[in-house]
Parts: sequence; C-alpha cells; structure tokens
Amino acid sequence: MYNVSRTKSFAIGWICDCPDFTYREVKCKHIWAVEFSVKLREAIQPKVIEPIGNVHACIYCHSDQIVRDGLRHNQYGDIQKWNCKLCGRYFTVNIGFERMKHNPQAVTTAMQLYFSGESLRNTAKSLRLIGVQVSHKTVLKWIQKYVCLMEKYLDKIAPNVSDTWRADELFLKVRGNMKYLYALMDDETRFWIAKEVADTKYTADITPLFRQGKDFAGKAPTTILTDGAFNFDSAFRKAFWRENKALMIQHIRHIRMSGDKNNNRMERLNGEIRDREKVMRSLKNEDSPIVAGYRIFHNYVRPHMALENQTPAEKAGIVVKGSNKWLAIIQNASS
Repeated sequence: MYNVSRTKSFAIGWICDCPDFTYREVKCKHIWAVEFSVKLREAIQPKVIEPIGNVHACIYCHSDQIVRDGLRHNQYGDIQKWNCKLCGRYFTVNIGFERMKHNPQAVTTAMQLYFSGESLRNTAKSLRLIGVQVSHKTVLKWIQKYVCLMEKYLDKIAPNVSDTWRADELFLKVRGNMKYLYALMDDETRFWIAKEVADTKYTADITPLFRQGKDFAGKAPTTILTDGAFNFDSAFRKAFWRENKALMIQHIRHIRMSGDKNNNRMERLNGEIRDREKVMRSLKNEDSPIVAGYRIFHNYVRPHMALENQTPAEKAGIVVKGSNKWLAIIQNASS
C-alpha cells in the first residue's frame, strides 16, 4: 500500500511513495487514481446557492470587527444596520437591492406571483394587500432587471443532467405574429436546458439550440428524442456530427403522445408555457425576459410532483436553499 498526499512543492500537486514516483519522478497510477477520484467527487457534489444573510466585513475599511447596530425603519421594511468597531462608521447592506425604493420581499413576491400565472396588473393589485403601492409598469421593470441578472449568473452553473434529452417546439405570438419557441429539456430531471425563438416551424435552423445545450451542460447526450420534423434531424447532424462519430449518438424521431417513445414530458413543459402565455396574450419581443424568467421559475423555483416535489435544479444537483429562492438567487448573482 502506498501513500498519496497533496503538496505545493511539485507542479503536479501530488506526491506518492511508490517506486515509480520516487525514482522515475513521473506521475504514477496511484496519483492518476486520486486525481480521478477528486474530480468525480467534485462532479457529483451538489452545488448550493444559499441566501446571504450575514455580513463578514466592513464595506469601508474591510475590517471583520463589526457588530449589529439595530434596524433602519422605513415605510417599505426594515434593514439591518452594522457598526464597525475599527473605523467607527455604520452601514447597511442590501445585496442585490441597493437603491431600490421597495424591500426585497416586495420584489420577490411580485416575481413569484407573476410567474405563477398572474398578470402584471393583478400582481400589482395583490401587492397592495401587503402595503406595496406600485404600478404594473414597475413590476415589469423589476422582472426585466432581475431576470437578466439571474440568467447571467445561472448560465455559469452547469446542471448534472442525464444522457437523454428531448426537444420540441411550441407556437407563440410575438406582437401578433406567429413565432415558434424551441425548447431542449433533460428527460430524467425535467431541467429546461436551452431555448430558441424562430420564425418558422419546419425550416428554421435550430442548430444553435443544440449547441447552446451542449455548451451549457458541458457534454453531449447519447440520445435525443424529437418529432419527425426535418429541421430537428438537420440540426442534430450539424451540432453533434463529431460526437456522433465517436459516441454514436442516437436520434429518435418517431415519438408520439402514446406508446413506448411518447413525448408526454415535453408536452407537459409546453403546457406550462402555454398557460403563462395565455395570460400575457402575446409577447412583445422575441428576446422577452418573460421566457427567460419562466425558464428560471421552472428550473429553480417551482417544485414538480413527478420529481417528488423537488425542482429540476435540485434533481440536477443544484440546491437553492431558503424559503425565498428568488432572493437567494438574486443575492448570489449580485455578490
């Protein structure tokens, strides 16, 4: 039995007391095994997004000698005050909601109401019940601001998805014109991997959809389930032709609503999007933050009964802690 330990003295980062490493000074099989084990543990370890509730340093002198110093009260809520013993200054920290007139609870409640199915005007009316006086335009501005912020942050966290993906399209209206929303979803975790809005159904080039999904997940699937549309097959060949030769990726195109290769899981996602789209009547722009926001809501906030009341993100190894998941994501995206 040989001992492998980490050290900063060697460029490889590990040393072993076996003859291969000791006398030949090469990376031995024991070091290779340890490195593989470490990478495997890092890959399967859940990624945790926690609410940021504690402040660890003064924002002025960066000293850790800080203590709580009461609350600052206003008509929109209470904010914790901190006092620094080193420089003697007090400060407040409102991560992600700096210079906002309303408190984080109001903003995140508005987002929860809206993506749960309420219209902008109904969301504004509901907020009045908790003393938050805002217009529907203000609610839309909150959504536009924070969806963009959260999307940039979450797109850097790769989920642990399975090797089987599904793709389908759904027609939407954008300013009264017919468009098609293409979605790519993981079969096992129901994680919505990628999206694309196109002008046509059968002739649109959806290669970017598959490439975006491959880059985001950090791997290519072994099986893709779609309907028989020609552009799915064309995009599959363009996006995965290298991996297809090496891994023999299977593209199943004869799925239907019943039978062994049904598309029920994908149709369930389409139903969620359709319910949200009916309330809005139509989208205003192809790159509307509403679609991106609903993708965040579907993946990280909304629990699914088919997943034992877990979110797709939790099933894919991304755990958002706290009762207010919107707040935790916004804080981490802003920090």
